[in-house]
Amino acid sequence: MVSTRLVLARTCTVFEGVLKWAPSTRAVLRPSHLLLQASCRLLSVGIVDHAKHREPSGKKVLSEKKLKRHFVDHRRVLVRGGSGGSGMSCFHSEPRKEFGGPDGGDGGNGGHIILRVDQQVKSLSSVLSQYQGFSGEDGGSKNCSGRGGATLYIQVPVGTLVKEGDKIVADLSNLGDEYVAALGGAGGKGNRFFLANDNRAPVTCTPGQPGQERVLYLELKTMAHAGMVGFPNAGKSSLLRAISNAKPAVASYPFTTLNPHVGIVHYEGHQQVAVADIPGIIRGAHQNKGLGLSFLRHIERCRFFLFVVDLTLPEPWTQVDDLKYELEKFEEGLSERSHVIIANKIDLPQARARLPQLQARLGQEAIALSALTGENLEQLLLHLKELHDAHIEAELEQGRQPLRW
Repeated sequence: MVSTRLVLARTCTVFEGVLKWAPSTRAVLRPSHLLLQASCRLLSVGIVDHAKHREPSGKKVLSEKKLKRHFVDHRRVLVRGGSGGSGMSCFHSEPRKEFGGPDGGDGGNGGHIILRVDQQVKSLSSVLSQYQGFSGEDGGSKNCSGRGGATLYIQVPVGTLVKEGDKIVADLSNLGDEYVAALGGAGGKGNRFFLANDNRAPVTCTPGQPGQERVLYLELKTMAHAGMVGFPNAGKSSLLRAISNAKPAVASYPFTTLNPHVGIVHYEGHQQVAVADIPGIIRGAHQNKGLGLSFLRHIERCRFFLFVVDLTLPEPWTQVDDLKYELEKFEEGLSERSHVIIANKIDLPQARARLPQLQARLGQEAIALSALTGENLEQLLLHLKELHDAHIEAELEQGRQPLRW
C-alpha cells in the first residue's frame, strides 16, 4: 500500500507559487485521499488570497498625516559646548637629571557647536532637542597638551532664523552660512605654565572650563521663488501637482494641506523655479486665526506670488482683496510684490461665466485655467518664467546672488 506521505507528494504540485491538485494515474483515490485533496485546495485558496492582499513592492507613499511628523518648521534646541580638558601636574625625572622641573601639559579646548546651512535639508525634523559638544582631552606629561574636542556641525535648511529669547541672533538664508551656537570651554593649564623664577617647582594645575550653554529657537521660513496664496479649497495643491512632481494631499475638505510643499518647475537650460504651496489663509489670519501666523511667515521669503482664486464662489474678486489685506497686515509692503492672479476651476460652467466679471473688477488680466484638466497651464508656465527672469535680473543689479535650486 502506498503511504499517505507518498500520495501527497505525488498528487500535490506547486506551480508559480500556487499549490494545485494534479491526480496521478498510479494513485488510488480513497476517502482518506479525498480529505488530503480538500486540504490541498484550501491551502491553494489561502495562498491566492494572500497574494491578492500582498502589499505592492516599492516605497509607500506617506499620507498627509504622516508627512506632518516629518516636516518641522520650528524647534527649541539646548546646546552645550564641549568642556575643556584639565591640566596635568607632574615633574620630569630621569637618570642623572633628578630635578628636571615641571612638565605637565595643558588640557585641550572643548569643541564648538556650529549651525551650518545644507541645501539637501528641507526641514528641521532632523534637528535634535539638545546637543552636547565634544570635550577636550586632559594634558599629559612631557609637556604634552591634550587634544581639542572636534567641532560639532548641525545641518539646517536654507532660511533658518536663530533666536535667543525674542532676539534674532542669526539669519541663515544663504548657502554656506554658519553660526556658532555654543563655544567650547577653554582647556586647563598644566603646572609647566606656572613655572616662574620665584616658583621653580609649581604643583598648581587648573581644570578645564565648561562649554557655553544656550537655549536657541530655530524657525524655518520656506525659501521658494513663488508662493501660491489662496483660501482653503482654491485648488493650490492640485495646481502644484499639475506643474511639478510634488505630491501634496488633495481632498474636498478645507485645510487639506497642513504643511508647506515645494515643487520644482523645470525649464530649458536646466533652469528650475521653486513654487511653494502655502496652507490656506482665512480672513483674520494676521490675528493668528486658522493656521495664522505659523504659515504666514513662509510667504515672507517668497520672491513673487501666485494668487489662486476659486471661480466657483460668488464674487471671486473679493478673494484677491482679502488676500492682499492679510499680507499687508502681516508685513507692510508684502502685498505689493510681483504677482499674477490665477482663476482656477474654469472647467466648471458657473466658473466660466464669472470670468469676465473678475477681470473687469480687478482691472488686470487673470490667467483662467483648470488644474484638474490641465487647460491653459502653458500660459501660467510662461508667466511664471517671466516673473522668475525679472527677479534674477533685479537681484543681479543689486549685486546679490539669486536663489537657486
